Parts: sequence; C-alpha cells; structure tokens
Amino acid sequence: MAGRRWSYGLHQAVEAKENVPIQQENETLASISYQNLFLLHDKLSGMTGTAKTEEGEFEKIYNLTVVQIPTHRPIKRKDFSDLIYKNEYIKWRAIAQECLEMYNISRPVLIGTTTIEKSELLAALLSEYNVPYRLLNAQPENVEKEADIIAQAGSKKAVTIATNMAGRGTDIALGGNPVFLTKSSIVNYFTQQNSDTIDFNAKEFVLEQEKDIQKQLEENYSLLLQQPIADIEEKNDPLSIAFTNIYNQILAQKKIEVINEGEDVRKLGGLHVIGTERHESRRIDNQLRGRSGRQGDPGSSKFFLSLEDKLLRIFGGDQILGIMQNIGFQDTTPIQSDLLNKSLESAQKKVEAYYFDTRKQVFEYDQALNKQRNGVYGERKRILEQQNLKKWVLDYAERSLDDLVNSLTEFNDNNTFYSTITDKLQKLLGLPFVFSKEPVERAEYLMFLNQQIQITYDLKELELECIEPGLLRELEKSFILQQIDFSWKEHLQKIALLKESVRWRAYGQKDPLTEYKKEAFNYFTMMLARIRHRVVYFVLTSKIILI
Repeated sequence: MAGRRWSYGLHQAVEAKENVPIQQENETLASISYQNLFLLHDKLSGMTGTAKTEEGEFEKIYNLTVVQIPTHRPIKRKDFSDLIYKNEYIKWRAIAQECLEMYNISRPVLIGTTTIEKSELLAALLSEYNVPYRLLNAQPENVEKEADIIAQAGSKKAVTIATNMAGRGTDIALGGNPVFLTKSSIVNYFTQQNSDTIDFNAKEFVLEQEKDIQKQLEENYSLLLQQPIADIEEKNDPLSIAFTNIYNQILAQKKIEVINEGEDVRKLGGLHVIGTERHESRRIDNQLRGRSGRQGDPGSSKFFLSLEDKLLRIFGGDQILGIMQNIGFQDTTPIQSDLLNKSLESAQKKVEAYYFDTRKQVFEYDQALNKQRNGVYGERKRILEQQNLKKWVLDYAERSLDDLVNSLTEFNDNNTFYSTITDKLQKLLGLPFVFSKEPVERAEYLMFLNQQIQITYDLKELELECIEPGLLRELEKSFILQQIDFSWKEHLQKIALLKESVRWRAYGQKDPLTEYKKEAFNYFTMMLARIRHRVVYFVLTSKIILI
C-alpha cells in the first residue's frame, strides 16, 4: 500500500535484499486504539441486528447495554441444521448441487463464502453445472455493480455468490429492486441496441422521442443516471424532460413486474441462503442468515461444512471423523445433528472469548498511554490558546531547578552540592552568576537560584524586546510546541518497544501489564522533565543574529 512501510527495520532489510535505495523508517506521530477513539465521544450508541452475541464486550469496555428490539414482523425464515461432510471437495460438490436444484425451481439463492479464492472455486463449479451466477467478491471490477447485484439477488433464478463483506448495507427484496432494474434497463438499451436481449419497455419509450432527443439521450444517459431523478425533474430542458418521462414509465412497469415476481418467489419459499463455512464469530453467521426472511418474508438458511474447515479442524474434527468411520458412513453422506450444532456454537464462543481477551488486553495497555495522551494534548491545547507564556517558561525553569535538586540529594557536603548545582544551572540558563556570601542553609541558596532564574529571564526579555516587540512571546510558543511534539513522538517509539519487550517478564513471575504501567509512567516522567529542560535552555540561550 502506498505510503505504508513495515517497522522495526524489516522494510529496510527487504530494500537491502532487493538492492533498492534504503529509506528512513516511518515515524509514529500519534496513536490510539479503536476503543479509546470511540470513548472520546460524549455519547455512544449504535444499531445492528447481531449485537446480542457480543453484549458482554459492549458492557465491559464501552459501558453500553444491548437492548433487543422485536422485529417489525414475525420471522418466517427456516434455519436448517448444518450438514457436515468428510472433506471439502464433497462439500463444494454438494453446495453446487443444491444451487442447481434451487435454480431448476426458479428459487433465488445467496451463497456466502469466507474468502475470494473460495468464491471463485464455487463459481468454477457452477459453470460446470451450467448454472448462471453473479459473483461478488470485492474485486475492483465488481465494486461498481456490487449494490446492483445484491439488490437483484431476490429475483427468480438468481444465484449470487458473495463474500462476507460484499454487498453489505443493501436490502435484498424478493422479486428484485425496481429502481436498479430501471437503471439497468436503460443502460442495457443504449449499450446493446442490436441485441435481442434489450428491454422491450425501454425500447418502446425511447423510440417515442424525437430523433435529436434520442441522440442526446444516447450521448448523455450515463451522466443522467448518476444524478438523483429528483434533481433532473426540476430542470425544464427537453433532454431532462424526455429522460424523466422515460425513467418514470419504465419504473412504473418494473414495479408491477417486481410485485408479481415477488409473489412467485414467496410461493417458492423465498430467498435460500447457503453458508459454506462457520465463521469464528457467530455475528458473521447471523448476518448471513439475516439476509433472508426480511420484513416477514419467507426464507431459509443452511450451512454446508466439512471436517477440513478451520473451526472443525481445531475443535474436534478428528473425533467426528472417527465416529463417521466407525458407524460406516459413506463419504458422500453428511452428518446432521442438533448436538453437533451446539458443539460448533460452543467452539465459536471459545474463539470469540479468545479474541475478546486479545482486544481487552490491547485496550488495557492503551489505557495507560491514554491518560498520558490526554495530559499531553490537554497541555498542548492550553498553550495554543495562551497569548503570553511567560509564566509557563518561568514555571518550567523553577521545576527544572527542583529536578536538579532532586537529582543531587546524595551530596551531603554543602560545598559540593552548591558548586554542582550552580554549574548545572549556569549551563541551563546560559548566564554565569556568583553568590556574594557563603550560604548557610540550602533553602537560602535555592531562593538565590530562583532569583537568578527571574533575572536571567528579565534580561533575555529586555534583549529581545529591543530587537522586535513580541519576539520572545513567539519564540516561547514555538519552542514549547516544538519540544512537546518531538518528545511525544520519541515517547511513542519507546512505548512501542516497551510493549513488545515487556511480555517476556511473565517468565520472571511478573505481571506484564503492571510492569508496563510502571515503565510507561517512568518514561512519561522523564519525557516531561526533558521538555522542561529543553524549553528553558532554548528560550534563555537563544541568540538573534542581525544581518
């Protein structure tokens, strides 16, 4: 993907191997987990038909309750027990046979696949059976027609192969969608005028127009179809009026056809959904089933599984295979049992719990960083809103002095303490100073150092104000923001490395999360001290060179 690079030197290693120019590693400027991103909002809500299976996660992480709303009309869909076959080859053959049977009785079928490769495998099988199909697998060439294909999946003899992600958000109406059928009819007429398959209604309504209008329609129909029909109706030019009349006439005909065809499909049993594999999450399976039996329509769903499927292979596939061999099942004979369905659902729950623990762990690790993130961003926002940052810089300087004092607490000898702290503070302020009398107590000497900080700042302010009024204010804001951004970026890199390495401490009987929080806090404290020291140093030692 353009602009994306692997981290931890992996991309540079590949570049070196392939003998191409080695570029710098990308730097992380900011990071946040999805959970904390959502929690930034004051109000959180959502609506989905499959949240009930994940209500524990919503409650623990987002503090949201899941309320189940009854369907508008009673559900008439029949969910058949899963069919479990010995291997994948037999399973795919059985699915193709099921599609052929449904096609022969004109009943629409939607097949859900887990990957693009498997959708193409099934497409090849259906071609062998001479069953026409429509393929939806998120490939670039199918994206534009995706909504159109899924909208027509409820038509007679429609066989639609779709991956789990394809066609989401488009309702499948039995008999088809009249709006999509109308647009398809217009496109079909202008692209295949010499074909026998063109829509009779479209041909009749277009030929009613004058020759020059027909020519304009042929040249501009694709642009007109991209606009909302309501916008076209507001225009009074001859082309818009002619297109609107043709569109509305075809739409009226299609609505009648869809109603009649929808009744025929309902009598046949509605849309039949076929699942080719149990997903690791029950939500995905429920979403696939939910494509059938919408708004009280009839429908059915059936899952075809094999002992070579990932979920069954991990959870007891060998045991089921042993049972099949002991009983003497033929290879083409599937197992159908409510007990097995419950076992599969139990396996799905275990996988869901595992992934939830993973997401929860990511959230807990990010929580420690989230408090730091809020503190840094809050400080940065306050700085941007301030016009005068004099108090900020003086506060940074005084706290830097405190940092120096805390770092020298091991010096019991006052002379050594005074000389060391004086030398360090002089380097920080960039200005030499001498105490006129021998200090008696440390508190008195620290008071003198605070006075030196104030004097140094006043001299720097006077120096820069003589050159240009307000120059120091601009420098202060620039230096503070620059150091916050640079230090935060550096801090994120350290935290990323810490997160990778801290897990090894579990071998030392230590909780990695607790260790991570301790280390992250220490890193954050050091980062704040570094920001203060750098800002004070850059502000008080800055020089203006006049040319």
